[in-house]
This record gives sequence, C-alpha cells and structure tokens, in this order.
Amino acid sequence: MFSPDQLVVYPAQGVGRIERIEHRNIGGVAAEFYLVRILGNNITLMVPVDSSNSIGLRHLSSPSEGQAVMTSLQDRTAFTGYTGQNWNRRHREYTERLKKGSLADVAYVLKDLILISGEKELSFGERRLLEQSMDLLTRELSFVFDQPNENIRADIETLFSDILIKKEKVE
Repeated sequence: MFSPDQLVVYPAQGVGRIERIEHRNIGGVAAEFYLVRILGNNITLMVPVDSSNSIGLRHLSSPSEGQAVMTSLQDRTAFTGYTGQNWNRRHREYTERLKKGSLADVAYVLKDLILISGEKELSFGERRLLEQSMDLLTRELSFVFDQPNENIRADIETLFSDILIKKEKVE
C-alpha cells in the first residue's frame, strides 16, 4: 500500500506523487483510489487501490537498482541490431516493455533505439519512443540519485557519445 506524498512510478507515464487516497462510489460499488500526480506533465491519474499492482504502479527504484541500470547501458554485447525485424514489430515490442514499467525495461528500449540509430535512421514512431524512454529513465534516475534531470541525461548521452557524435556529423 502506498501513502500520501510518496513518490511512485506509473508505467509509461513516469514518476508521480500520491496526492491522496479517495473513497468513491462508482456504479453503487465503494472503491478506493490513489490520486497520483505525474510530475513530468502535471496530469492526475486515479488508480484503483485494489488493482494498483496489476496496473504496474510501483515504488521508486533504489539507488543500487539505478546504478545497475546505468551499468547495463554501458554493456553493448547483447545488442543484435535490427536484423530480421521491421520497425513495426520493434515498435510493438518496445511499447510493451514501456508499459511494463520496470526501470530495466525502459533502459533496454533506450539503449536499443540509440544503438539502432547508429546503424540506420529511426522511424518517426521509434524516435518518439526513444524520447519517451529517455524522459522516463532520466526523470526516475534524477529522483533516485537526487540529481537534476539534465545531469542524468548528460551522463547517458556521454555513454553513447560515439554514436550521437557520429549521427551529428552525418546530419
């Protein structure tokens, strides 16, 4: 169970704060909801308390989990590229991973898309997913490490500077 003022992560939306827990009658049935304000875009979500686990609402990652994710971003050995997959299939896979909401899945999507972008141009949807995954990852890690979002983004861009610099020269 979460409590008011607690930071949580909502899949595909990012870090939010539990504003309060509300009791409402919906269709004659009493229900309890978390009111979660997503910090990145200031929207408020009502998440049923009973199904918050199945929806994927979770606690903020620990610093050790955050460090493990940053380490995983450096490891390029498992990258196979886009061989045999079209952009539509990759887009579906990446969207599903982002909906799961684990920090490791978000990092996987980001790393894969950055590495693919070093080999070929990304589709519009893939570019959107790259930005979404970068935003989700940097926002959560900024809270985990208590650093500004821009610093985390700069650290990640430094990890992939060989690819990002190569892309800038081509464009």
